[in-house]
Amino acid sequence: MQVIESIEEMQTVAMQLRFGGHLIGLVPTMGNLHDGHISLIKQAKEKSDKVIVTIFVNPKQFGPSEDFAEYPRTWKEDLKKCEDNGVDIIFHPSAEAMFPKDFSTYLNEETVSEVMCGISRPSHFKGVTTVCLKLFNLVRPDFSFFGQKDAQQCAVIKKIVRDLNIPTEIKIGETIREPDGLALSSRNQYLTKLQREDALSISKALTKAKDLVDSGIKSTDRIIAEIIHMLSQKRRIRIIYVQVVDRETMQAAKTVLQNQTIACVAVWVDDVRLIDNIVF
Repeated sequence: MQVIESIEEMQTVAMQLRFGGHLIGLVPTMGNLHDGHISLIKQAKEKSDKVIVTIFVNPKQFGPSEDFAEYPRTWKEDLKKCEDNGVDIIFHPSAEAMFPKDFSTYLNEETVSEVMCGISRPSHFKGVTTVCLKLFNLVRPDFSFFGQKDAQQCAVIKKIVRDLNIPTEIKIGETIREPDGLALSSRNQYLTKLQREDALSISKALTKAKDLVDSGIKSTDRIIAEIIHMLSQKRRIRIIYVQVVDRETMQAAKTVLQNQTIACVAVWVDDVRLIDNIVF
């Protein structure tokens, strides 16, 4: 396994791989790898000849009062997990290399990113789209793998790829959950035992919503009300939003359409921000 830190070297190696006829699979991450990331790596290995995992905590997608400094960085553990799972290349650039002091060019998506997390984190998606475009340009992947847990991010990335004719195919892996149902996230480790107990109500509320849909309920107002009711029973939870939306446009849906409509939740569990969703 090769570890690349230089932008110039990454460009050169990616070009050599493409000229050599290899299919490249990209798994962009911020490190602190968990089973959700590993599932994407495994999917990338099935589709690609060469798998490149990026490990880069992107400062541009954190707001001024968010947890950039505290975000877990576990380089040695990440390195071993990549080795154990057959990753070919880790791209591990510095923030200074990716965003030098005079950096001033950003990519804005102005529809899909404007709702839900785009309201509560107004600069977040500008940072996500900008870093992803840079990674697409550097790695030139045939396939790029993202997790369904970050549903709005997936929709935003698919939109910029389509709008800007970026030659990569976006693949979405299903949400991987811990045995108790909590969606895997690097921020789960911030939770105390009591906070985690309350956080479990997120997946329980989404499962209840799916049960309602499976029983024939199609009204999104009814589904949203049920989710809010269940979440509001937990004193540590403050709801940021509960929405039922089209999974591609992120626009509010009035009725549930099979495989097209998702319920999305964002909450604070005390001072820990968590998101989750479920596809109907």
